[in-house]
Amino acid sequence: MSTIEDKSRGMVSERLADELREDILKGRRPSGARLGEVALAERFAVSRGPVRAALNLLSETGIVTIVPNSGARVRVMGRADARALYQVRAALEAEAAGLAAARAGSETAAQFGKLLDQHAGEIAAHPEGAYLQGVGDRDFHMVVARMAGNPIILRYLSRELYPQLSLLRLKHRNVTGRGARALNEHMRIATAIADGDSEVAGLLMRRHIRNSWTALEAQLSETAEDPE
Repeated sequence: MSTIEDKSRGMVSERLADELREDILKGRRPSGARLGEVALAERFAVSRGPVRAALNLLSETGIVTIVPNSGARVRVMGRADARALYQVRAALEAEAAGLAAARAGSETAAQFGKLLDQHAGEIAAHPEGAYLQGVGDRDFHMVVARMAGNPIILRYLSRELYPQLSLLRLKHRNVTGRGARALNEHMRIATAIADGDSEVAGLLMRRHIRNSWTALEAQLSETAEDPE
């Protein structure tokens, strides 16, 4: 197969992976849902090869599970996996917050202010709801990760941890009042970063993630999906 054909197939697989990722992270394909190659190939009007490659890409991010002789399914994440994920998240994001504070400039406070004012308006409209942020520049944690200026931390967070966290965040919709509390925690972290206080920024970020885990763990304990 030529290099051009390899590149074309790779682009198709990446496109399919992006579409399937969106379906999964928006809840259109729930945890445990089967991802049959034949059905997906028919849906996207492609052969099974690009579909298989797309599923392998999603498996690498941790949101799809592939079992030999059984096929692919949307990952079901129990307490043990979720706890491990949050432990890694706490370490990486606390470091990112500290690095972001060390690199903070005169425009940092205004950048956070604009973002968090927008989030506050959305939460005020649904005060008992969850803190369902947008993606990219509308996600507080992604903004902090980019501010840190460490490409390795950013890659691990954006390509591996955050897709898995998005699966878990779907459960936060039932945590009464968590959105308002999370926003207040974000505001304190943003202030520490803008003030250039790396130690406090890291401490507050670690505490924020611990609080997030406590809220999520209560829900995971109540679901039959936990394999433990």
